[in-house]
Amino acid sequence: MFNSYIHMPALLRRLAPALVAVGLLASAAQVGAQPARPPTKVRYEEVIRSVLYLPMYVALQRGYFRDAGLDVAMKTSQGTDKGMAALLSGSADIVLIGPEASVYVANSESPVKPKIFAGLTATDGFLLMSRKPASGPFNWNQLKGKSLMSFRPGSNPDVFLEAALRKHGLDPKKDLKLVSNIGPAARTGAWLAGQNDYAIFLEPEAGNLEKDGTGYVMAAIGNEVGPVDYTVFTTTDVYMQKNPEVLQAWTRAVARAQKYVQTAPAGDLAAHVAEYFPGVSQPELVRAIERYRGYKLWKTTPLVEKAATDRLQDMLSASGVLDAGKRVKYEQIVVTDFASKVD
Repeated sequence: MFNSYIHMPALLRRLAPALVAVGLLASAAQVGAQPARPPTKVRYEEVIRSVLYLPMYVALQRGYFRDAGLDVAMKTSQGTDKGMAALLSGSADIVLIGPEASVYVANSESPVKPKIFAGLTATDGFLLMSRKPASGPFNWNQLKGKSLMSFRPGSNPDVFLEAALRKHGLDPKKDLKLVSNIGPAARTGAWLAGQNDYAIFLEPEAGNLEKDGTGYVMAAIGNEVGPVDYTVFTTTDVYMQKNPEVLQAWTRAVARAQKYVQTAPAGDLAAHVAEYFPGVSQPELVRAIERYRGYKLWKTTPLVEKAATDRLQDMLSASGVLDAGKRVKYEQIVVTDFASKVD
């Protein structure tokens, strides 16, 4: 007993490394036992469901938002006007809509002002479709005297279409009839019912109509208009002030998806987003993705630049939906703080 006591310090010295290791493991266990910080819930609304918004679906499916600490609940608004209404009423935190809506609200008496903080698409993704296949190169003069199914007056699809028509010497108000009173969800049904001579559709609807022989792509509106931000992530000034870390995390997740989409094979991308397009086959998704990639519709960075908003307001004025005296300053509707911090 006495001898054991005398040699205890030596024994402790020999056991010291093991005791230290045990202590570290215990500390690690205590740290690991601490509850993880729950992800921040974000209520998100997209304007419509389309392959045009592929990078967003990729970010959701591949967990980029989850990695950024966000729990995103997605809803489809069925129209920019409805998306903006959801934002201003407080039923959505972030919406993906056309930037024209922010211009309109900036000029309104609404005490809540929308703020664009990131962009997703570089230009219009709508495709001009005819009921008959082309017998040769498409001539825009073929639209004279015809009816063309468009979108709500003042909406980006309508404004971009009118810009393309003017580019080819057509007066949207006189040379043809633009039918703009059919809601987004009813457009395909109206077309299949025989309404109108021409129409504009997004993918995958355009590809489905081609496959069924009920429509034929004549031109890409975005190709005619050029690079002008078409759909952007928008929030309110109040939400931005209270949640800058959420918007920064969101922007980084979007930028990560934009980089991935640039080089990922179309087949891989189709597999990533298939769950968002039930009823659309893998080959159909691949064709839609390859078509849009060829048009360079997806932005490579989330930054929305001043030149794009200036050009958009030129188009709004030309369409008669924005008075020259009501143009808004870039800084009034676009906040670059978040996109500028993305590598």
